[in-house]
Amino acid sequence: MGPYLTAVSEDLSPEGIQQLGSAFRASKALLSAVELGVFTALADQPLDAAELAERTGIHPRGARDFFDALLALGMLVRTDGRYANTPEADFFLDRRKPSYIGGMAEMQSVSGYRLWSSLTQGLRSGAPQTDAKGDFNRLYEDQSRARRYLQAMTAGSLGSARVIAARFPWQRYQSILDVGTAQGCLPVQVALAHDHLRGGGFDLPAGQPIFEDYVRSFGLTDRLRFFPGDFLADPLPPADVLVLGNILCDLDLTQKSALLAKAHAALPVGGALIVYESIIDDERRHNASALLTSLAMILAKDGAFGFTGADCRRWMHEAGFVDTSVEPLEGPRSMVVGYKRA
Repeated sequence: MGPYLTAVSEDLSPEGIQQLGSAFRASKALLSAVELGVFTALADQPLDAAELAERTGIHPRGARDFFDALLALGMLVRTDGRYANTPEADFFLDRRKPSYIGGMAEMQSVSGYRLWSSLTQGLRSGAPQTDAKGDFNRLYEDQSRARRYLQAMTAGSLGSARVIAARFPWQRYQSILDVGTAQGCLPVQVALAHDHLRGGGFDLPAGQPIFEDYVRSFGLTDRLRFFPGDFLADPLPPADVLVLGNILCDLDLTQKSALLAKAHAALPVGGALIVYESIIDDERRHNASALLTSLAMILAKDGAFGFTGADCRRWMHEAGFVDTSVEPLEGPRSMVVGYKRA
């Protein structure tokens, strides 16, 4: 949860309300900086305002105020008139580094920001505010566009994937399958942490070369493979542990239930299912980020919605899972774990 959300929830002062109401300005400054490649341009050496503006294609009229705003927001430092990244910005927002998580910011700058501008209309009509039909086959037709999108999915999943790799009892299992795997962030992190595990990711066939490039970059091609298919239309390949990451929120209730039933059918006796994403707290009063994510899904796609941990546990029980539990991950995200009865 961002600090401005916490502050307003604790103190409804005029200043706090105004800060929240204008928070979009700082957000868009960061999104545009990532989209324009500011942090990548500064990764090699400090630059003055004119040099940085030329390197990033920013007009001189707004360049100085823009760079100084990023400085004031804690994203840049300035010494003797030359700008440089903070250590955190350099590590996470330089496109050339494997630690880059700016893909999600790029996607939000291009599409998410525009979508949220239609929130009022969407709340009044109850209708999605985008023409997108969730057709990922069309998205994958353009490999460069698909690669950007899947990089954004990696950026949004990396923190959770590392926590899941560390906390789940992987020593009990031999294989993993990540359903809707995108680039393969989750299976890569799990495989890096546990040498005995094998498996891979299941996704639409057009995503295979992007998955394989990503897995190859970590030297894991001998342990992780791509399984082509459509998780809404096809049976799921079997594995000891199945993972559904950031998927259920994109589906309507019928699709959610059907996919959980498929997962149960694909697992062996004693196998486990992990569901992870921004999950709303059961009281629906604390996890503002998850509630806003649910609103974004409602704006983006007919029938889609977020859910609480209790909702997910109930659906999993209906599908046949037992011993379900909810565990916090990083930030607003949690995982719900269930087992196929022995």
